[in-house]
Amino acid sequence: MHPLLGLVVSYLAGSIPFAYLAGRARGVDLRKHGSGNLGATNAVRVLGPRIGGLVYLGDTLKGTLPVLLLPPLLDGSRPELWAIAFGVAAIFGHVRPIFLMGQGGGKGVATAGGVFFGLAWLPTLVALAGFAISLAVTRIVSVGSIVAAITLPVALYFWAGARDPRFIIASAIGAFVIWMHRSNIARLKGGTEPKIGASKREAPAP
Repeated sequence: MHPLLGLVVSYLAGSIPFAYLAGRARGVDLRKHGSGNLGATNAVRVLGPRIGGLVYLGDTLKGTLPVLLLPPLLDGSRPELWAIAFGVAAIFGHVRPIFLMGQGGGKGVATAGGVFFGLAWLPTLVALAGFAISLAVTRIVSVGSIVAAITLPVALYFWAGARDPRFIIASAIGAFVIWMHRSNIARLKGGTEPKIGASKREAPAP
């Protein structure tokens, strides 16, 4: 398989809008409810934890599977570098899905987690632990996501070193994820960011 075909396949996989499809199956356009974001968190908020959990699983797997399954099919060398590129393509597809005309994707947290679980599972588990602890303490998903985005490159630095391309990409994607949460950060500063278990009133739009 030519690497460019792998990039296209990875982008298309990342573009599958599981949150949108789950909402439509229930007669709901998630872009018009909750936070308006097509991610697992908003799916949980609007559709409930069972369906939201399935959305999270789908968003994670569309990052993991291209990284694990496509590199062995490549014609040529350096499959480990192409695995990283395929992961980036999947994340980009999630954020800018072609099936929704490049609009209305998620923030990339679950898909990035899936990508890096395939690339470096142990640092990813460390980041997941950071997410879980932060979520347990604050009950705010965005705080957990931001902590995970910071923890992952730090864990990769100690696990693989500063010159490892996975560390470099994790740092860039971590910064991107934090930037994608800029509206959440503004609400955190204002004390209006929704918490898990809070009242079910509509969350503020991003």
